[in-house]
Amino acid sequence: MTNLTIGLPVFNAMPFLKESLGSLLSQTDTDFTILAIDDGSIDSGLEYLLSVRDPRLKVITQAHRGLTFTLNRMLQEADTPWLMRHDADDIALPDRVAATKRFIHRFPHAGMFYSEARYYQNGRTIGTFRSTRATPDELRRITESGYLIAICHPTVTLNVQKTIALGGYRFDLHIEDIDLWWRMALKHDIQYVPELTTYFRHNTASVSTGNLEYQSINTLYVQYLLLSHLRGWPALSNERVRSHLARNVDRSRLACREALRRANICYSQKQYLSSCRQLGKAVIAHPVYFAHRLFYEMRRSELVFNGEDPSTFLSQRDILWPDTDETGIQSEPAMTEYAKSVECV
Repeated sequence: MTNLTIGLPVFNAMPFLKESLGSLLSQTDTDFTILAIDDGSIDSGLEYLLSVRDPRLKVITQAHRGLTFTLNRMLQEADTPWLMRHDADDIALPDRVAATKRFIHRFPHAGMFYSEARYYQNGRTIGTFRSTRATPDELRRITESGYLIAICHPTVTLNVQKTIALGGYRFDLHIEDIDLWWRMALKHDIQYVPELTTYFRHNTASVSTGNLEYQSINTLYVQYLLLSHLRGWPALSNERVRSHLARNVDRSRLACREALRRANICYSQKQYLSSCRQLGKAVIAHPVYFAHRLFYEMRRSELVFNGEDPSTFLSQRDILWPDTDETGIQSEPAMTEYAKSVECV
């Protein structure tokens, strides 16, 4: 009996869906179930899914409810202990299921697994998704220090029951994954699989490309929630603190990230001159971040994570945590030498 379900959320995923599903159906380890949930698509994606004759594929349809709702439904519908995430425009390398199962066998009590991904478009890959390559204890220490770990969502395999017990996915803010990672890291072991398993599609129509600034502000909100949890302070709603958090976004770093992303896309489309122009914009926008991102491709041992210096939030305590006072306030999270010894870029 299979112990693995591959969760495939589908929303207007054509024409990439065929290649994506094909990469799953051609895995070297064939013992799994694919749970595809069509979230009210208006393209031909559902028609294609229903045309596939493979007993491993189960298709569920629903009115459009958004990604967070769909991911939580997958957790509820999965009838196996483990749920492997896969997006409908990404590519699973042939041994992804086999590699994941090997690690599940080695670490059966883990809460989650994640692995390496490379950016992909038009049959070409360029650039590695920037992930926190670390042990479960290191991931926990980074989180306890008030920073956010970096993990490529479509490489993740979740323990279904442990994820549900944590509250599953929250928010329709395009950061539902980052919010889950810190809760998982504090409660259960997250195991890094040091293998390339996924090609992560990069294109100008993707959610992450079109919402980079929006996501950056929302990521700060997730970090704010983490710091609130660590200190036992009541957190305000995103609406109440959003304008304050937006002031902490590093605009030059954001511009560099956007230019790098577009450089990758242009390169994969063989628009080499445009790619060089975008690289030039990236260097001008934030040369330090550009250098860090370049060195990440060369230094696999470099430990990276996300977020701003927690002291930035704590200096605004009267705004971000107005309902706290000086009585019984906990000590600051242990940022100290461990957090200073790794890169936050």
